[in-house]
Amino acid sequence: MEETKIYENSNFSDALILNTLREVIDALKERGYNPINQIVGYLISGDPGYISNHKEARAKIVKFERTKILEVLLKNYAG
Repeated sequence: MEETKIYENSNFSDALILNTLREVIDALKERGYNPINQIVGYLISGDPGYISNHKEARAKIVKFERTKILEVLLKNYAG
């Protein structure tokens, strides 16, 4: 018997945010930045200048609301 699979949009969105954060972290490391400091600076201030343009990291991270990024991080930390 075949059952219809249901995918929740929030799970897809969360995975997309986590993947984007990994890409941004890698790009920041390549440029010699401390990615934790830079991302925290961005999340607190809202200033995208904290994120390098290297490998389009800034364009990637600003696609998501900062509050949604924080929510995903906390959900994955808290389990």
